[in-house]
Amino acid sequence: MLFRREVLEGIAGGRIDRVFRVWAKPPVRAGSTQRTWAGIIVIDSVTAVTPEEITEEDAVHSGFKDRAALLTALSKSTKQGGYHRVMLHLGGPDPRSELAGNADLTHQELADLKASLDAVDARSRRGPWTREVLRLIEEHPGLRAMDLAEHLGRDKLPFKADVRRLKALGLTESLETGYRLSPRGRTLMTYLRSLPE
Repeated sequence: MLFRREVLEGIAGGRIDRVFRVWAKPPVRAGSTQRTWAGIIVIDSVTAVTPEEITEEDAVHSGFKDRAALLTALSKSTKQGGYHRVMLHLGGPDPRSELAGNADLTHQELADLKASLDAVDARSRRGPWTREVLRLIEEHPGLRAMDLAEHLGRDKLPFKADVRRLKALGLTESLETGYRLSPRGRTLMTYLRSLPE
């Protein structure tokens, strides 16, 4: 599920506890979670609803001014399917965000991170890529994934999978559009540049 920035801010602030989607088949279910920049979103329930079952309370608690505004937004969806009410809440911070924010790294921690990148590169069928992707994100923060991938002559989806691997190490952060290096990633890049060729 994709969330607009203002919706994530509303969830984090406790003002939004549900969203509505048009789906033929819901891609999420009760108990599933989703990582976002605001933290871990927990799905409490997913219910198919008719327009008549959507209330004023639904509208307000999903970030809309009123029921009419919510129904108008849903009617503009280009997706096929029925309306679904998704109840949700913020489960806590994304552990990767805490990791990414830690830039106070010892020499050993930096060496271990370098070794992790070396291992990823060694297992790659197309050769080393981690430093190249980190440098590209460092030079172009906020650039769309598609445009970053084009810089490297790659397809978007495999490129995004690679960025997720770097994010799991706490080295990148997702923005509303594109990515940037995390504080941890910036510290690592400074360390890598200080090493002899």
